[in-house]
Amino acid sequence: MSVIVTDTGFAPEDWTGGFAALEDWPANDCSVGLDLSPDTDPTRLSGVLAAPLIRIAFPSFADGRGFTLAARLRRLGYGGRLRAQGHVIADQYAMARRSGFDEVEIDTDLAARQPQDQWLTRADWRAHDYQARLRAAAS
Repeated sequence: MSVIVTDTGFAPEDWTGGFAALEDWPANDCSVGLDLSPDTDPTRLSGVLAAPLIRIAFPSFADGRGFTLAARLRRLGYGGRLRAQGHVIADQYAMARRSGFDEVEIDTDLAARQPQDQWLTRADWRAHDYQARLRAAAS
């Protein structure tokens, strides 16, 4: 079972289309989401921009390659739903949002160890980056 984390807190899974790996993903099929591993070749990303939902795996909280993939997808023009899935911790939520993710999927064990209030503390991700602090100090 998994929990979806957004800026408003915990939510149940609402995606019903299932997921396929990049090798098996039926291009331009708007009913199937796409699963990407953190070691996905970035040159293959331009072919997935039609996916309705892309889920990027985070096998460890110490593996930041998913953040890079998310930012690259957004720079390529991906406008669909982008989800970080796996071992993302609450302290990384602001980074996930800044790099382009819309939501984070965690398992119920992690949700129990890091309850909703810890994630909501980081939900105001736009206001607490170093650039915002610099702009405030300059004015």
